[in-house]
Amino acid sequence: MSELVPSILSANFNKLGEQVRCLEDNGIQVLHLDVMDGAFVPSISFGMPVIASLRQESGLLFDVHLMVQEPVRYIKEFVESGADSLTIHAEACQDVKLTLEEMKKYAVQIGVSIKPDTPVLAIEEYLEELDMVLVMSVEPGFGGQKLISHTLNKIQELARIRQEKGYSFKIQIDGGVTKENIGQIAELGADWIVAGTAVFKGDIEENVKKLKEVISAT
Repeated sequence: MSELVPSILSANFNKLGEQVRCLEDNGIQVLHLDVMDGAFVPSISFGMPVIASLRQESGLLFDVHLMVQEPVRYIKEFVESGADSLTIHAEACQDVKLTLEEMKKYAVQIGVSIKPDTPVLAIEEYLEELDMVLVMSVEPGFGGQKLISHTLNKIQELARIRQEKGYSFKIQIDGGVTKENIGQIAELGADWIVAGTAVFKGDIEENVKKLKEVISAT
């Protein structure tokens, strides 16, 4: 079954610890942390100090999404900050293979992400060694965007490849997830569904409950 993975990009950072505890109390097991560098994407979010501070307060699995140019430079530091899962962007690496080899040195799950217009073919050679593939369903860099519908085809394509090849990677989708479309996304085969605004805008407890109910109904 698909799992709801809240993204703290949409959280109130003045109440971050409180809101994360609310997620824990409502059965969330994985937290998505979007790191933006202002180079690969236009926005700047947060980095190692925030993750390390949050790690002291939470036992959730930290799924760290590096929207960072040449992330190979920072793998060790993010692991030491408390990341359990690290996802890099294929488009941000001069040498994807080298970056993956650096990630394999540490006890973390390894993921690769692709932007909306990047085909699955661009990362097919790496799929066998990945723990996760993240399909961006919006242009990375800002929260609150509308899901780009054609990106959903990649979920089906990845699910087909996984089955045909006997691979074990999880399929994650991030961007524009709402209570209106999360059911369709789950039906297509996404394992981890990242949601930011849909979780943190309004009543977090009620939002999580509704989103999980839709997933469970698929």
